[in-house]
This record gives sequence, structure tokens and C-alpha cells, in this order.
Amino acid sequence: MTEIAVHVRGVDKTFRTGRGRTVEALSGIDLEVAAGEFVSLIGPSGCGKSTLMRLIADLDTPTAGELTVFGKPAPRARLDQDYGIAFQKAALLPWRTVRGNIELPMELHGMPRAERRARADELIELVGLGDFADRHPDQLSGGMQQRVAIARAFAEKPRLLLMDEPFGALDEMTRETMQTELARICAETGAAVVFVTHSIPEAVFLSDRVVVMSPRPGRIREILTMDLRGERTEELREDEAFFERVSAVREALHGSPSAGAKGVENR
Repeated sequence: MTEIAVHVRGVDKTFRTGRGRTVEALSGIDLEVAAGEFVSLIGPSGCGKSTLMRLIADLDTPTAGELTVFGKPAPRARLDQDYGIAFQKAALLPWRTVRGNIELPMELHGMPRAERRARADELIELVGLGDFADRHPDQLSGGMQQRVAIARAFAEKPRLLLMDEPFGALDEMTRETMQTELARICAETGAAVVFVTHSIPEAVFLSDRVVVMSPRPGRIREILTMDLRGERTEELREDEAFFERVSAVREALHGSPSAGAKGVENR
């Protein structure tokens, strides 16, 4: 039986504004992410993608429903360091080197110095920054800073990676390079990934499944299985199957019927 990394059942999230108005951000969310699976969340701005990510990460709590990470309540999973997080901004400490930034979470949790240095050096090689270990963030490009943030998220060997538009601020060429690198890193580590994006091609390229969300209140409109064969390489972007999946996600996102599309779960 496949282990479930993230289990979300009947989750609602309601906010109160400063004027006492109630805003329904999420309604009736049902979703399971298997261990080792890459799932992207896509939908219009304000549909609750990032809110759902924050609930999984225990950065906020659901108003109703059930949410577990590897069978544990989200707060327990956070304490057990079952997941790593990467956001759109790398949020590196400017006074620390690449190695120092990657070592930070291990240092905070009391890992011995030699052990955390060895782990940081392993991750530096994994993200292709072997020549930059002693550089500071202001000496790195935006793409390189994001590589450091991804390495830091993997520092304590999490089984789940939560990513909220990590490549949104990068230029298109760098973004595509980072997508290829992320696919390689995830394949090597075997981590499950929940990935928020506004980019349809990005979601299709990276994902095993793409979750299409409706405008607020956010509901899951459809879940599409990508079923793309082989490794995520640049050649895939020119494959006919890739363009077919991009079209299917676009149709689902804009509310067009896609019941005939392969691998579609209607909600």
C-alpha cells in the first residue's frame, strides 16, 4: 500500500477581516498526495493555493476538516521536521555564506558541527554550487540563491517539500533551468512535493498530477494526471504529449469541459 504524505479531507478555511467581514478562502478541500509524488496547485489569484500550503505547513489552522502529514497532525509533523519549505524569496541571511545558510536549520536543532558541515557540502554538490560554498548571497544570481534555499529546505532530509512559487521572480531561461534541476533533485531524494504556481507549463513539466482550483472560495475543480514518460529534460518541452497536457490544464483552469481528457478527476 502506498504511503500517504499529505491527507486533506473536508478542509475549510475562513478568515475575518479587520472590519469584521468573513472571507471564505477554502471550501471542502479533499486531497491526498502520495509519498514521492509531485503535485502542483494552480488557479487564479486569491483562490487559496498558498492558504492550503500554509495549512499543510502548520503556519495556519483549518476552520474545519482533517489534515495530516504522514499520518500525523500538522503540528506534530512540523516538530518532527517531516517537511521542508521554500518560498518565492530565498530569504537567505546576508552575513552567512552558502554553506552557513544551508547549515542553519541543522545548527538550530543541535546537530554536531562536523555532521552538519558534511550534510551541507553534500547538498551544495546536489544543487550544483560546489564552487560557491564560501560565497555570500549578494555574490550570487537569483537562480543561485534559490538553489541555496532548496538545499536548505532539504537539509534535514524531509520526506516532503512545500514550495510556494519558488521560481516566480526569475527570468524565463533561469526558471526553466531551475525546473529541470528541481526535477532531478526530487528524483534523487525521493521526496514528495506540493508546489504552488501560476505557470501552466511549469506545473505540467514538474508534476505527476496538477490540482486545478476554482476562484474563491477555493475548491478543487479538477485533478489531472500528467502521465509524461521518461525524465524531465528540455526535450520534454517539445513533446506533443507535453503540449496536450498544457492544453488540458488550461481548459480546466478556464472552466472548459475536459471530461474526455486522459487522467482527469472531476470534483
